[in-house]
Amino acid sequence: MRADKKKRLEAAGWRLGNAKDFLNLDEVDSQLVEIKLLLARKLRELREQLEITQEELARRLRSSQSRVAKIEAGDPSVSMELLIRSLLAAGADSEDIGRTLTSKRR
Repeated sequence: MRADKKKRLEAAGWRLGNAKDFLNLDEVDSQLVEIKLLLARKLRELREQLEITQEELARRLRSSQSRVAKIEAGDPSVSMELLIRSLLAAGADSEDIGRTLTSKRR
């Protein structure tokens, strides 16, 4: 956020924070959310590199397109197991997943 916008919002009485603050997450839950979001972004990136649709990835997972959309969006109802299965179905291996988790995007 631009500094001038931040100052205007704070001057108007708004309190700025992040998702951790807003949801009152402890450090473990905050890291888990961050990990799930990193993996969800990686899944979308892999799917787009493969030039396949969410529907095609869903077929590989024996699931639905709407479920793939939820996975890519980081929906909290998506289990870590399904997220990893999806990455593997999109061609990732354990080293790819490890690199994603240690990337500088964190």
